[in-house]
Amino acid sequence: MSEWVEARVVERIDWNEALISLRFEAELDPFSAGQFIRAGMDIDGERIGRPYSMVNAPDERPHEIHFNVVQDGPLSPRLAQLRPGERFWAVPTPNGFLTLDEIPDARHLWLLATGTAIGPFLSILKTAAPWSRFEQVVLGHSVRTRDDLSYPDTIQELRQRHPAQFRFVPFITREPCDGQICQRIPASIESGALEQMTGLALTPETAHVMLCGNSGMLQDALASLEKRGMTRHRRREPGHVSMEKYH
Repeated sequence: MSEWVEARVVERIDWNEALISLRFEAELDPFSAGQFIRAGMDIDGERIGRPYSMVNAPDERPHEIHFNVVQDGPLSPRLAQLRPGERFWAVPTPNGFLTLDEIPDARHLWLLATGTAIGPFLSILKTAAPWSRFEQVVLGHSVRTRDDLSYPDTIQELRQRHPAQFRFVPFITREPCDGQICQRIPASIESGALEQMTGLALTPETAHVMLCGNSGMLQDALASLEKRGMTRHRRREPGHVSMEKYH
């Protein structure tokens, strides 16, 4: 059975009524940007745990997770009720392979996420690694409405630190939009809208794509990228697309 440690909430951010970030202190093992831990609470005599990616960089404190409140879910509504000073449980050992040390070199790095799956990409972008390894870095964040766009200050800080390297592309899929891409990530790859917005070609010769999000986006985006000659990356079969299903 996994060992658990206490995690103490030091700050919460309510992006909207169903989109929360918790900043917390806990004795966690060292992790790589892009990895996740398991957070849990004791509910009706049972410890319920779920995986949550770290939003903070490995050398940044406090730790931070970002999640949607699933109304009929067993854990997220309880986590969303926590206030500073209150506690939950965490398994301190990190997991996950959506990290830069798992991918090959390329000229351009594309990080494409849906919803709260932007979290592990923000952790990666807060480190020095992407800016030293890649000529250009694109972060795409697909949400239903503008109210679901989170971490604008972090994104603005990345723009200021890396003005020549960094491009941010928001996708709004459930309401009219202006200045964003008004379609899903896979459709924007098919139509060329993503390339037009960034001014970069999305090709196997130049790009490595990291996908993180719901299973529908992963499946459809991979299919769109495969039409361009890009293949899924595996340790034994190097390719152009890394992906992780995100809950």
